[in-house]
Amino acid sequence: MSLLEHLNEPQLQAVQTTDGPLLILAGAGTGKTMALTHRIAYLISEKGVDPAQILAVTFTNKAAGEMKERIKSLLGEGFKSQPTMGTFHSICVQVLRREIQHLGYESSFVIYDQDDSLALVKRIMKEMQISEKNFNPKAIRGAISKAKNVLQTYEEVQRMSNSVFEQKVGMVYEAYQNQLMKLAALDFDDLIMKVVELFETFPQILQKFQYRWKYIHVDEYQDTNVAQYKLVQMLAKEFRNLCVVGDPDQNIYSWRGADITNILQFEKEYPEAVVVKLEQNYRSTPHILAGAEAVIQNNKSRIEKKLWTDETDGQLIRMVDVDDERGEAEYVVKRVRRHFGSMKDHVVLYRTNAQSRVIEESCLRHGIPYKVIGGVKFYARKEIKDIIAYMRLIHNLRDDGALIRIINTPSRKIGAKTLEAAQRVATRHIESLYQVMKGDKNQLDGELPVSKIAVLQSFARMIDDLNQFSREFSVSALIREILHRSGYDRMLVEEKEVGQTRMENIQELITVAQKYDGLEIGVGLSTFLEEVALVSATDELQGAEDYLTLMTVHNAKGLEFEHVYIIGLEDGIFPHSRATFDPEQMEEERRLMYVAMTRAKLYLHLLWARRRLLFGESQYNPPSSFLKEIPPEHADGHLFAQKAEEETVAQLRKSGQEAQEYQEKVVFSDEAPAFMNQLNGDVFASSEPQVFVEGDIIEHRSFGKGTIRTLKGDIADIVFDNPRYGIKKLALNVAPVRKVG
Repeated sequence: MSLLEHLNEPQLQAVQTTDGPLLILAGAGTGKTMALTHRIAYLISEKGVDPAQILAVTFTNKAAGEMKERIKSLLGEGFKSQPTMGTFHSICVQVLRREIQHLGYESSFVIYDQDDSLALVKRIMKEMQISEKNFNPKAIRGAISKAKNVLQTYEEVQRMSNSVFEQKVGMVYEAYQNQLMKLAALDFDDLIMKVVELFETFPQILQKFQYRWKYIHVDEYQDTNVAQYKLVQMLAKEFRNLCVVGDPDQNIYSWRGADITNILQFEKEYPEAVVVKLEQNYRSTPHILAGAEAVIQNNKSRIEKKLWTDETDGQLIRMVDVDDERGEAEYVVKRVRRHFGSMKDHVVLYRTNAQSRVIEESCLRHGIPYKVIGGVKFYARKEIKDIIAYMRLIHNLRDDGALIRIINTPSRKIGAKTLEAAQRVATRHIESLYQVMKGDKNQLDGELPVSKIAVLQSFARMIDDLNQFSREFSVSALIREILHRSGYDRMLVEEKEVGQTRMENIQELITVAQKYDGLEIGVGLSTFLEEVALVSATDELQGAEDYLTLMTVHNAKGLEFEHVYIIGLEDGIFPHSRATFDPEQMEEERRLMYVAMTRAKLYLHLLWARRRLLFGESQYNPPSSFLKEIPPEHADGHLFAQKAEEETVAQLRKSGQEAQEYQEKVVFSDEAPAFMNQLNGDVFASSEPQVFVEGDIIEHRSFGKGTIRTLKGDIADIVFDNPRYGIKKLALNVAPVRKVG
């Protein structure tokens, strides 16, 4: 079979353009990997290029592995050697193993991962007497990493510092680099930076690699940062046989250092470059493509292209408005349950991690297995477990497990030896750790220095104060007080972007807690902790091979699904509130929306809620501005519904019975009319499909019928008719139960 068989015209041009600079603008789902792998195979089999002279750079090991397998398959058994293919970092390691001795390092250098790197930063800060309370080690390590990604040395950072924090970063950066060299170690960011330094310092070494890799390919070029860009330019300078593949419309990692100008300026840097646009999409239906294109065309920082497909059929994009976040979750899980086929065909995409909680609860309630990809399930996230541990200790001062988890979070300089000494005393006196820390310091005399005893006593006083606070104020107020009194909120502020995500998750925990604010003080806290335990226990039962996928839009890049549900499409959520007054960030938010929409193969559902309880607050945000950019002819249930349809909806609303019958016939069929979304919001996707009260008769999927004996918040004691099950305590927000009377 010919290498050129099955390639469309632009792909063919990309494969056969073998000399000089080449820019392949590859839209979503347009077969860019096919073009890239066929090009490399064509160079070897048809142009006679030695595989050793070809370099292909990817962003993930998985992508590199897939590329190797494809090229091996294309070339067949006749070609034993392979081109050099791998990530930026893996290729740089190859260079450094051979040449780093020229920079004074040993070729047997070790590579520090993030944990190793952070530990070294902490050690240096301790030696320099820089307080971790005032300067978060993670923030300093992150600043050093950002500096390296733009090739800034510690001298440059010190010279350009404009704040006390930046001054500290410069000081630590210098000591950190000196220590790494003494330890014969490099961190992850050094791998690229040191290769650039090597090439700049020793031109003859650069020339050696220029002649070795005469043909260079870079995938996902829109995601390259300053250091990666510089490295590629240096390697390609001699022969200018540089092929870059990417899509400016899918640049969504600026927060990680990705610089969109690298791809936008390619033609200016290489005036002789051939530009090939891959625009034929092999993934999505015409309506999905038209909707996505209509959104992205509102960006200014892009290169014009237009996706199209040979397909003529396909469902309209479904716009669905719901009452609130619970209605949103119910819509999704009901669609998933009614669909015949694998649940893995469905994905729920959201802008922020905190949005997963309500979807997770709905999955548990309906018995749908799920996985959070690229993240952790809500109640398993570190910050959630930390705050819950504080609450457990405050509620039960003898909970040593909870105390051990949070005694040094945020850092109080209480190490393992200090804790071990306190545990010895607690065992000897048959007391809890809290009692030992709070009690007469004579118990700890001889075991610990006076300074450490003072720190432990200070911690115990804080817990004591919070315990008293919990007896007077609501559960949600307690969480806010924990954040403030413990310094957890300050710790997250110092963690910048990561800290903001973690704070959003904690704010969502406050949303859960607010359900118990109306209960008697004290009872609310115990009931809340019961719910958390019950949800976690239910979640542990998940383990099926077929599952619903949940993920942020950032994690969805490069993937595809038959059914895509994008939730939270309200201004302030998606697009994110921080983009409101920043045109550049708004363009990145629009690129995120484009990426999200183009993950869909057959069905695309866009959901927004009239009101939303998120981050601990009730929000009434208008529909996302992106929704209004989608032409009416490509959407089912468009925001600009016709008056006749509105009148039909009004008539249906007159009778709940008629509406219910209509739901059974239409809502989950593929022939739903354009006004379906309005019905979903006002009638079918109500956030309160079931309101339980004491005395209700319910039916549980496994335990059968029962009666709600007591109800506090969402926690119910249920007496089941079958004596085998007796009385069980269930969280109704996740339990698979329904009213039957």
